[in-house]
Amino acid sequence: MKRRNLLLLGSTAAVTVAAFVVLTPKSIEHQEVATGGLAFPGLADRLQGAARIEVRKPDAALILVRQGEAWLLPEKGNYPVRPEKVREMLVGLTELRLVEARTADPAQLDRLGVDDPARAGSSALLLRVLDGAGAPLAELVVGRRRVRTQGNVPESIYVRRPAEAQAWLAEGRLPVDADPQLWIDRDLANLPQDRIRRLEVTRAGEPPLVLARAEEADARLRIVEPADTAADEVAVEEVARGFEYLTFLDVKPAAEMPGIAAGEGRFGLIEGLTVMVAGSKDGNNFWVRLTAEGGPEAERLNTRWRGWAYQVGDWKEKAFLPRLAELLPRPAEPAPPAEAAPSAPPESPAPLAAPAR
Repeated sequence: MKRRNLLLLGSTAAVTVAAFVVLTPKSIEHQEVATGGLAFPGLADRLQGAARIEVRKPDAALILVRQGEAWLLPEKGNYPVRPEKVREMLVGLTELRLVEARTADPAQLDRLGVDDPARAGSSALLLRVLDGAGAPLAELVVGRRRVRTQGNVPESIYVRRPAEAQAWLAEGRLPVDADPQLWIDRDLANLPQDRIRRLEVTRAGEPPLVLARAEEADARLRIVEPADTAADEVAVEEVARGFEYLTFLDVKPAAEMPGIAAGEGRFGLIEGLTVMVAGSKDGNNFWVRLTAEGGPEAERLNTRWRGWAYQVGDWKEKAFLPRLAELLPRPAEPAPPAEAAPSAPPESPAPLAAPAR
């Protein structure tokens, strides 16, 4: 009897273990990944063959192509993008870890921002890194970032592999943007205004305009041609500040600079540097080509400027190609008319005398 009971207990235990194995949800396998597994194991080595990066959303697409060690923007005439931004994103992909499985219900994916990136109104981004043959090295739907209020806590973001319904909470920094302007270094130059010693402006149909400083270190920039011409010091100072923190709004290959030629400005700076500005007007937009001469500094500037035309703020036209009329003292504003003295109120009529009795 005891032996029979032991056999029954053993059989029951075996059935229980088998049922546990069969009925245990497969999410336990995901849980093993979620303890810090990389989203793309071994990706760092494969990225040596990366040739193209795509970031897509419903209303825009960013394409980057690799040329040697540089990444370029085809839609901007293959203008180079910021290498540190590409590096940060690719390193983020290699270090991204899937830490917690979230919903696999397609109807709930939009709550995490990882629904179909092609759907109108979706906030999801589709990130793809491709090799030279167009085969994907990594593909990921990138959703909302989760805000952490504690200090020293890793960044986290919701993600999903495009071919899977399962969404994940991932840890790691993954900066992804579809706006090409955010990938470009828009700084062109920062030349302090006290370095500008001379400016020669040539405009078609207008007499030459020359501004220069005297030899004294603290001398102001003044109009020297036409001679004996007084100037508005504020307007002239804006000319001297033209290259301070200079940035651009848009860029095209130099051969494709739009608009009609507006003139040329030749800036002479201390330490032997000369900067030439060729300007063009395209409606209300102002475009420039920049060229430098004079030693190693000029070569560094030309390395950045050579072959490109830049749209700068339209107010820069007055700094790079000023007209004489824009530099003359402003006429004094007429004084406001004097206020007339208030008229005396009319006198009240004298009261009528009471009739005699």
